[in-house]
Amino acid sequence: MSFTIRHIDHVVLYVADQERSVRFYEDVLGCRVVRRNPKANLVHLGAGASMIDLLPKPDGSSGRNVDHVALRIDPFDGEALIRHLASFGITPGEVRDRFGAEGTGPSLYFDDPDGNTIELKGPSPAMSTARSDSGPA
Repeated sequence: MSFTIRHIDHVVLYVADQERSVRFYEDVLGCRVVRRNPKANLVHLGAGASMIDLLPKPDGSSGRNVDHVALRIDPFDGEALIRHLASFGITPGEVRDRFGAEGTGPSLYFDDPDGNTIELKGPSPAMSTARSDSGPA
């Protein structure tokens, strides 16, 4: 399986005070809230072409502040990715649509050797349509 990492789609951070962190990222870094997901208690902040997602730190947790890093890849072929990862002894989670910097599109999760969670993220249908509508790149 061959694919290319295009960019970091998003990083999910655990924070002690979500609204304080929203203000920090907006005021200090110029990010903007693009979506709030109350069901997951998640705030998605636009950071250039990428996103920073803020998630309340679980009670009693210590040390770990990064939930996962999402890498936008092309092409995204879920079955081929699962086979590719399996060839390295990695069993990823299910392929399903998730929200990211470009909108909702396919992704899957797995852990690196140190237990850091990586998400491989495909394009959203809206991005694929926008590219094909604009003609050849």
